[in-house]
Amino acid sequence: MKLATLRQDIPAGLVVFLVALPLCLGIAQASGLPPFVGLLTGVIGGLLVTALSPSRFAVSGPAAGLVTIVVASVESLGSFSAFLLALALAGCLQIVLGMVRAGRFISLVPGSVIKGMLAAIGILLIMQQLPVALGAAESSSLRELFSGQTPLALPAMLVAGGGLIILWLWTTPALKRIKALNWIPGPLIAVAAGGAMTLLIPHVQPQWATQLPRITLPEFGSLRELVAGLDRPDWQAWQNPAVYTVAITLALVASLETLLSQEALKKLRPQHPAPSPNKEMVAQGIGNLTAGLVGAMPITAVIVRSSVNVSVGAQTRLSIFIHGALLLVCGLWFSALLTIIPLASLAAVLLWTGYKLATPRLFVEQMHMGPQQFVPFLVTIVGIIAFGMLAGIALGFAAQILYSVYKSHRNALQLTRYDDHYVLRFQQNLTFMHNPRLQHLLDEIPENSVVIVEHDNAEYLDPDVKAVLADFGESAPKRGIRLNQWPVAVQ
Repeated sequence: MKLATLRQDIPAGLVVFLVALPLCLGIAQASGLPPFVGLLTGVIGGLLVTALSPSRFAVSGPAAGLVTIVVASVESLGSFSAFLLALALAGCLQIVLGMVRAGRFISLVPGSVIKGMLAAIGILLIMQQLPVALGAAESSSLRELFSGQTPLALPAMLVAGGGLIILWLWTTPALKRIKALNWIPGPLIAVAAGGAMTLLIPHVQPQWATQLPRITLPEFGSLRELVAGLDRPDWQAWQNPAVYTVAITLALVASLETLLSQEALKKLRPQHPAPSPNKEMVAQGIGNLTAGLVGAMPITAVIVRSSVNVSVGAQTRLSIFIHGALLLVCGLWFSALLTIIPLASLAAVLLWTGYKLATPRLFVEQMHMGPQQFVPFLVTIVGIIAFGMLAGIALGFAAQILYSVYKSHRNALQLTRYDDHYVLRFQQNLTFMHNPRLQHLLDEIPENSVVIVEHDNAEYLDPDVKAVLADFGESAPKRGIRLNQWPVAVQ
């Protein structure tokens, strides 16, 4: 570390902390967990994972993309303690995946499935946080909200609406041109404005004070008190098969999000040599193992915080250490200040995050790329929403494979007509799966024609394919068809 970089790393760490603080609190709250758990996760990601990660700029912590998995997993396992055991196992699995160098297989995941996964996460975030933003914090579903069973709260709606307006304004060109505001993250302003409303409302409309729920944080006087108040894994839950399903889901999705963030970060700030994806998986695995043991949430490398870290000029990983240390200090000694933040403000931040993940422009772009991209993209989204993260990704992957195989088969054989001459081109090696297409094209050739076969690009023909060609070759003379360059001998 050079002293010359401190001038850039210290302010960068402060800005990353300001961005991470509302996200850590909001993600924990959205997961149905105490907000302090989000801070603890940010501390582990900012200090432990950063020390082990090969990347100088990747910021790790709680990710909005895992909120829906955490909520569903805690519900299916019956307790947060059982979930912690699954998280620790997921960390062990990530370590194993890194050690066997499985990171290289990230390139096999189709882009349409990745984008579909992110869009589905965004939609689920919006579905989950909309009731909170409307003041129906106790509502468990949108169905209850829109059926009128749950009353709405105007103060929460005003706070959430104001937060969304602030977040939108922070993206407009007019405010981006103000350099001083570029140092202040929009989510922090939205949360600060919500806190100001919490303090102002009792003086303006006292009856509204009870309609604006706020976050709750425990107060710790020391690290010893903090450690004593943390949850621990339920080791007896190892007998529950669902624990292992959750562990596999967490390991795969967390690894996928981490490696995707690393790929995106390469485009923002190349590193030489490039960080090893396998070492990154080991670092994330140790982080998640630790998180499971001490009562935190799943950890991934997060592209939003990482991109902020790069954009404000970070030079070394010191900026990430500073952000982690500030999260720890904030949780230990400034918890009372954080409790003025209303849940509606955090909901606004997460609604905005969900919108950015599932922006309408993404759907339009995928549609313009054609059915081969759009169909797996939609299948992934519908599958995740209907059946869960792992099943949805598997369905999207299967849809992409089927569509790619279909297109490959369609393009493997081409029949072109030139007057009474027909040219049949073999674009690639042919297997028995090409027989239906081959038979269809051969049936289109009329009597008294000349057929020329171009098969230079095919080094291998399956015996079943040769049988179809031989049958056609034997019947061709009876139909007045003359064969040129026929790839198989005709008896």
